[in-house]
Amino acid sequence: MIKEPQQLAKKLSLNFKQPELFRIALTHRSMGANNNERLEFLGDSILGFVIAQKLYNNFPKASEGVLSRLRASLVNEESLASVAREHKIGDYLILGSGELKSGGFRRESILSDAVEAIIGALYIDQGILVCEEWVLSIFANKLENLNPESEQKDPKTRLQELMQSKGVELPKYELISMSGFAHAQTFKINCLTVLTENKSRGEGNSRKKSEQAAAEKMLALLEREQP
Repeated sequence: MIKEPQQLAKKLSLNFKQPELFRIALTHRSMGANNNERLEFLGDSILGFVIAQKLYNNFPKASEGVLSRLRASLVNEESLASVAREHKIGDYLILGSGELKSGGFRRESILSDAVEAIIGALYIDQGILVCEEWVLSIFANKLENLNPESEQKDPKTRLQELMQSKGVELPKYELISMSGFAHAQTFKINCLTVLTENKSRGEGNSRKKSEQAAAEKMLALLEREQP
């Protein structure tokens, strides 16, 4: 049985003047036209702005590139889904029967969209100041742990830059296999470069994560072979 949205609102320290907005924010498109997609669209923009402003104020010496990467490390599907899981938002999602059966309440894309939809709903209900305060509260731990001095680019970017610095062809990524149901797929990908005859293999629940894992292993491989 789906838990009542009001229980979640209380857990999240939210007091909606228009409770129906909050219910819509938790409603997936599989339930019909009155869903959270428009609220998610709005919340996505608000979240990006709030986090960008916070980073700008917190790190006055950081370059535009560093700020962009810091924001990307916070405002992404995986990060938002982790926030949703932390607050057990999946237990309150209103999903169609198909999504319920396929485990949609665990899917990262649905969880992250719900967080953004809640942000959009809160903005409409109570304005930007209340919305900003709440966004910063749920991202407080992530923001506290950021350090632009030790901030690193993702493995694929680092591997690409290494290849460019040597003036050689960029890495190639080959999909080896894709298995599992749509909501729980496993991807296996090989990374190949002209700097070694060996391949590195990455595995993950998305093509992007698999490529990042393969790139990270390739960087370690190249470090061993070309100290």
